[in-house]
Amino acid sequence: MQYCVFIHTNEKQMVGALVAKYALKRNSTHGEEFDVRIIRTEGFSFMADREGQQYLRDGVMRPWLNDDLQSFTPLRFMPPELMDYQGRALVIDPDVFAIQDVWELLTRDMQNHAILCRMRAGPKGFVDRCKASSVMLLDCSRLTHWQVEQQFGEMFDGQRDYQPWVCLKLEPEKSIGFFENEWNDFDQLTEKTRMLHTTRRRTQPWKTGLPVDWRPADRFRLFPPFGWLMRARRHFFGEYGLLGHYKAHPDKNQELLFFQLLAECVDKDIISESMLQQEIQLGHVRQDTFEVLKKVSRGA
Repeated sequence: MQYCVFIHTNEKQMVGALVAKYALKRNSTHGEEFDVRIIRTEGFSFMADREGQQYLRDGVMRPWLNDDLQSFTPLRFMPPELMDYQGRALVIDPDVFAIQDVWELLTRDMQNHAILCRMRAGPKGFVDRCKASSVMLLDCSRLTHWQVEQQFGEMFDGQRDYQPWVCLKLEPEKSIGFFENEWNDFDQLTEKTRMLHTTRRRTQPWKTGLPVDWRPADRFRLFPPFGWLMRARRHFFGEYGLLGHYKAHPDKNQELLFFQLLAECVDKDIISESMLQQEIQLGHVRQDTFEVLKKVSRGA
C-alpha cells in the first residue's frame, strides 16, 4: 500500500502501541486507504546483539539496554527500508494518539521535502535546535541513505552519536519541512490537537505509580553539574536507582482520553483482559488499570 503508519515500540510499551493503532483507524474516514504496522525492538536481531555494549549518546558512552523504556527509538528510521523506499510513511511513538483524521497529514503536499516534523520543545528545541523525530512524515523514495542496521552499529564504533541522529541533525537542512505542532502535541490536549503525544515519560497515564524504568540523559548543556550527578547516580545505584515512580498526569482529560480508548480496545477484544493482567504483572501498566477502566465505563 502507498500509505503506511508505523508505530515503533518494545514490549514495555505494547499497550500504548495497540491503543495508538486503534485510535488511528477509529478517527479516520479513510481507514481502508492506509496500513498501520507495529514494529518492535524484539523483531530486530541487530539490536538484541548489542545488549550491554557501549554506544555514543550526546558525547558520552553508556551501555545499550534493550529493556529500557525507549530502546525502540532507532526504529524511527526503519520505515523507508521496510517500504522498499517507496510511498509515504508516517512514523509515530507508541504514546501518540490520533484525535483527528491522520489522512490529512498522510496525503499533504510535502513541498519537495523528504521529512516533515516539528521542533522539540524546551531546551532541546530552543538551544540545541533538535527536531522531534517522534512523529515524522516520510517520502521514502528520498531516504535511500537510511540504512538502519549499519547506522545503528556506527553508534558503538563512536562514528555516530545517538543524539544528533534522533534530532535529525545529520539530515540535509533543506530536506526537512515542518507541519503544525498539533500533529505532535506535547502533553497538550486542546480543540486544535490532531495527535496527542504524552511525551513526558514520568506522567504517562498508564504508568502511574510504577517504578521509573527509563534512563535520563547523562549530559545537560544548560547545567552541566546535573549531568555529573546523573552519571554518579548511575554508577553507584544502577541504571534506574533513585529515579522514583511515575506520577499522575496533571491533565485528567488526557488520562481520561487514554483510558476511554483502552476501554474500547478491551470491548472490541483488540486488547484482551488476560493480556492486560499479564502486562500489570510484568509492570508495564499501572496496578489499578482495571479499577480505572471500571470508573471510565461508569462515567465517573
